[in-house]
Amino acid sequence: MHLVISLGSKGRKLAALLLVLAVLVGAHLLTDQAVMVVNTWISSRLVPIYKVDRPEKVMSISFDAMWGTEYTDELLDILDKYQVKTTFFLGGYWVEKYPEYVKKIRARGHEVGNHSYSHPHMNSLNQAAVQREFERNHENIRQLIGEDPFLFRPPFGEYNNTVIETATKLGYYTIQWSIDSLDWKDVSVDYIVNRVVSNAGPGEIVLLHNNGKNTSKAVDRFLPMLQQKGYKIIPISQLIYRDNYFIESHSGLQRPVRVPQQDGNQSTLGRNGR
Repeated sequence: MHLVISLGSKGRKLAALLLVLAVLVGAHLLTDQAVMVVNTWISSRLVPIYKVDRPEKVMSISFDAMWGTEYTDELLDILDKYQVKTTFFLGGYWVEKYPEYVKKIRARGHEVGNHSYSHPHMNSLNQAAVQREFERNHENIRQLIGEDPFLFRPPFGEYNNTVIETATKLGYYTIQWSIDSLDWKDVSVDYIVNRVVSNAGPGEIVLLHNNGKNTSKAVDRFLPMLQQKGYKIIPISQLIYRDNYFIESHSGLQRPVRVPQQDGNQSTLGRNGR
């Protein structure tokens, strides 16, 4: 004998409704779980300074130096012409090959940052190897200019928590950029100028290279344009906050700490909070 249970049309509708509710509840729980995982990952992920929250019209331009000096003298003369001081991130091989330029850059009033010793993909290195990249170049720069660099730009813009934690332990601020001029692609002067000027804003950091084929000519064009717009170009050390700050983990924007915040957008609370 078989027992047959017939739910009828109302019963079938009720069962379907209960099934839909079960799916929705399950999806909600999974979504909350996924959000929790993402928020945990975001809050633990360290990021460099890409841009700075500054109310006034100040910004920085920076130059990475790893290959050649062909255009460097011309570039320094142009910066002098507009009375602009900048930041040069120097790679170790470049420092060893052109020590006179390291001294010259500093003597002309520009600050010197560390761009690693051998320009490796630092994400592939362990902590000890990362530290050696810092320390070898740091010592070479210090011997040449009599100062300890404290700004670091990772090669290729690559970083992870190990890189940033090592930089912080050694007294460095890790600096990225918010405007890539793309001068390293040998794009035209007009292209570089338009890219920099159209994206200019308070707290922006521009990436350039000392030996880009069209870099110096572009700098000669866009500096007076920025100055006419009321922007003051300052070294990165004067742009960033050195203490009491946090960095938004989703944007890399460095902000001063005004009111304590507890959301997942903070990856850093300044020198004492890392």
